[in-house]
Formats: sequence, C-alpha cells, structure tokens
Amino acid sequence: MITKSDTTYYDVVGIGNAIVDVMAKVGDGFLNERNLPKGRMTLLGAAEAGKIYQDIIPEREISGGSAANTVAALASLGGAPAFIGKVHDDELGQAFQRDIGAAGVDFFTPPLQEGPSTGRSIVLVTPDAERSMFTYLGASERLSAEDIAEETIKSAKIIYLEAYLWDSEIGRQAFLKACELAKKHNRSIAFTLSDKSCVERHREEFLNLIKGYVDILFGNEEEIKSLFQEENFYKTLDMIKGDVEVAAITRSAKGSVIVKGRTKTFVEAEKVENVVDTTGAGDLYAAGFLYGFTQGRSLGTCATIGGIAAAEVISHYGARAEVSLRGYVRQRLIAYGIRP
Repeated sequence: MITKSDTTYYDVVGIGNAIVDVMAKVGDGFLNERNLPKGRMTLLGAAEAGKIYQDIIPEREISGGSAANTVAALASLGGAPAFIGKVHDDELGQAFQRDIGAAGVDFFTPPLQEGPSTGRSIVLVTPDAERSMFTYLGASERLSAEDIAEETIKSAKIIYLEAYLWDSEIGRQAFLKACELAKKHNRSIAFTLSDKSCVERHREEFLNLIKGYVDILFGNEEEIKSLFQEENFYKTLDMIKGDVEVAAITRSAKGSVIVKGRTKTFVEAEKVENVVDTTGAGDLYAAGFLYGFTQGRSLGTCATIGGIAAAEVISHYGARAEVSLRGYVRQRLIAYGIRP
C-alpha cells in the first residue's frame, strides 16, 4: 500500500503491551498443583501474579511483550522499527526502555509517573518446551489513544498490532485510532491473533476488525481454527482469503501456509535439533515475514525468513534472539539457495 511519493522512516511500528518477561522452568506438577492452565496466556491480578512469582526461581528477566519482541527481532534482521507501549517509571519500566533501545528500536511513549507498576509476564516452561504465560498487565493497560501519534503512524510502512491490546477498553481505543490513522495515510495494517484464549474472548470483534482494517494477518493453526470455529484447518484457509490481502498461518513443525487470494504457499519449517522453549516463536516468525515483506521479497521467501527466525528463538530460553539475526538468516538463505 506504500506509494513512491510517501516518505517513511520506519519499516514497522509495533503497538502492544510493554511487558517484562520473567522466565522459569517448572514441571507439569507445578501447574497441576495450582490448577494453572498449560500452553496459553492467562491474565492475572497483581496479587495472583505475586503468589506465582514467590514459588518460582526466575532464570531470566528480559523486556518482552508480543509486538515488542517482533520489532526487536526486526531490528536484529536489519529493519527499522519503532514501538508504542506503556510502562511505569519504575525499575522494571526503566529496564524495558533500556533493553528495547539497545535492541535498535525507537521508543518514545512517555512512562506513567503514578498508578500501576510495569507489567510482567511469568513464563513457565515445562520439559516438553511448552510455555504457559501468566500475565499482569499493569501499566501496559494504560496505553491510550493519546499515545498514538499521527506522525509516527504516518512514518511507517506497516503498523503491527497485537490482539492482547483488545483486553482493555482504553487499549481498544488506542488500537482503533492507530487503524484509522493507518488507513488515512494509506499504511498497511498487520494484526497478530496472539493467543487462542484471546481469540475466544473476542472472536466476533476480531472478525469485524479483520474485515474492516487488516491487510496482513498472523496466527497459528489453533488460533485460526478458533477464529472461524472450524476444525478443518484447510477450510479456514478458504474462509480467510477474502478478508485480508495476505494471511500467514504457522503450524509448528509443519511449517507455515501463506494465503493470498486463491493462492496458497506451503513452506516447510526450519529444522531444529533441540526445541528448548517455544516462547516468542510466533513473534519472531512475524518479524522475519515482515522484514522480507518490507524488502519486497516473495511471499515464500518472507515465510522462509520467518521460519528461520522462529527456529533460532525456540532453540534456547527466552523470546529474544541470541545471535544477530541478519547474519544468521543470510547464512541459512544461502544454504537454501535463496538470494540473501
């Protein structure tokens, strides 16, 4: 949707919850004893999150959040991203600002000076590499329409929005303002479904959003099946084709499928010898895909780059790459015989 006469400074502006991830390894018994749901994101109050935090041994605390992870990875790939999200001016909020800046992402959203503390997500990883997230949104819920600057939206090729924003009323208003500004300035809108439980909470609203605003849709197999309440995955591919320009649907070890009109492109997954932690796989896939897309690559190559980035992040703990993705992806593309 970008025309030659447009001036853009950013490849992607991500908008989402500014969260600090607290990573810990636990057994399935830990979840069962506390009746904690496995394999999805669960919203908690401050007290509930505090109880879980007291019972774990954190291995790592790092700036996170779905859209924030995506733009950080896009910067590592060599792209030019910015992020809009809300933190408190507390210790964790200051750490978030330092981390995302060090990753190469512009972040100008003013922090809260009072009110709830910076949000955190307790990510519990079981031996099967499945991640279960227990999230206290905190200050991130205070992201409002006032934080969505028209000049920032205008300066981006693509606006990338995470579904988790829809869980708060003021977050919805910020979401919708970003969409309206993107359409006003002829910018593309990318939307990630984020989590099956999030889709279940807002199914009808998401369907309307997708039809009304979204150009590029990201989701995994379970999310897209939940969205359309259809167990036959291949039927969902036909159901989505008329609603968006491009849909990129991931299927874990089965790779991904790109839908554009009547064309479906199936791309194999990057092989991973040892899957350690699936946290951030979808976020990194979106980063790789969007990087390729903003560079004018074919949809198949975009999906391949996304798969390579996702494979890197699931080979270790945490939702941020541990290598320079630009060099890593270049080597893998050459190995595939694809122009880097």
